[in-house]
Amino acid sequence: MSLTAAFRATKIPRALPAKCGAGEAASSASGNPSAGAAKGKAPPPPPWCVYLIASSRIPRTYVGVTTDFPRRLRQHNGELKGGAKASSAGRPWNLACLVEGFANRSEACEFESKWKNISRKMTRKRTEHSMNSVLQHREAALSRVEAIMDCSHLQIKWQSS
Repeated sequence: MSLTAAFRATKIPRALPAKCGAGEAASSASGNPSAGAAKGKAPPPPPWCVYLIASSRIPRTYVGVTTDFPRRLRQHNGELKGGAKASSAGRPWNLACLVEGFANRSEACEFESKWKNISRKMTRKRTEHSMNSVLQHREAALSRVEAIMDCSHLQIKWQSS
């Protein structure tokens, strides 16, 4: 007896969703072409962005990824539930840099990961621990990310404060 015969996978069958063209054809036949177009097309996925926020109290920054930065900043600042535990000590946070134009979540997460890892590995001057030096460190790390990844399609916006 083979292994596949002895250990058959038990999958629960589920109904497949109707194909996009099927809903449009049904609505066209009924004489209402706009009804099917609204049902058949899903809204485009929200755009992914990577952000750098800076504490207004202590020399600390945080890099993250999201599809809704205003909501995410409110979470970091404790106005909404969510937010990362790592960012609670630096409240209130302000936007320092926003990177937009990612094709999908995977690309945004890869960029975020590289930015964080390069920042960690770069040496820092321990004598000067000001917000300006911390932001310069992140900016230098971002330049290294740009050198190793194709970032030509991204918009990198630094905030002046």
